[in-house]
Amino acid sequence: MTTVSAGLRRLVTVWPLSALLVWLAAWLAQALLLRLGLGPEVALIAGAGLGGALALLYAARWRRLIAALGFPLSTLMLGWQGGAPALLWLLPLALLWWLYPRRSWSEAPLFPTPRGALAGLAEAAPLAPGARVLDAGCGTGDGLRELRAAYPQADVEGVEWSRPLAWLARWRARSARVRRGDLWADDWAPFALVYVFQRPESMPRVWAKACAEMAPGAWLVSLDFAVPEVAPAAEWQLPNGQFVRVYRVARNVASKPAK
Repeated sequence: MTTVSAGLRRLVTVWPLSALLVWLAAWLAQALLLRLGLGPEVALIAGAGLGGALALLYAARWRRLIAALGFPLSTLMLGWQGGAPALLWLLPLALLWWLYPRRSWSEAPLFPTPRGALAGLAEAAPLAPGARVLDAGCGTGDGLRELRAAYPQADVEGVEWSRPLAWLARWRARSARVRRGDLWADDWAPFALVYVFQRPESMPRVWAKACAEMAPGAWLVSLDFAVPEVAPAAEWQLPNGQFVRVYRVARNVASKPAK
């Protein structure tokens, strides 16, 4: 039973393809109950209940909401369209796919850097004027704006794989240079500081990349998630409970993160 539960969790949490699976399960449950002769209200409630139950397998609240609300919202859309093409309900998934392409599925979800989160960064990680600073996975540009506020004389750049998010970041953070690209394929060697807001499981890879490519004495800054078993040079807690952690790159060799 434990193996089945673990397998189900893995299947349902592959994002964003799993959102489609949750929605399909809810639609199939509704169709089956209607075929069995139950009323449309009961079938609708049952479908929504199944979608909500599957959505609870997600750890992230925003994914739970998307997965749970997909079926009832699609039902409302079809009702509003007066029985328009049934594939209409796939439009939200198409939009999600466009914003969050498959190559980004293993990356961090779209959460903005809170305003003022990096207010003390210049004191913790001082940089020379004109130093290059990178927001690796800049999303919609919130981190870029905070980096610009912290380092007004720095050369702030952002890289983002999602094309529409890169467009939005370029518009919102006009004092920064934003390009579309893969943060993992990007060369971090030219940067004096790299800022990331990733996931806990990504942090060992982030640290290994920083140690392999960045110059000794460069800075790696992480919002919320720590590098396992590596002591930060500085850290502080934000009013919302998140942490900012500042790491000093000690060597410029291809290395593995500390175990």
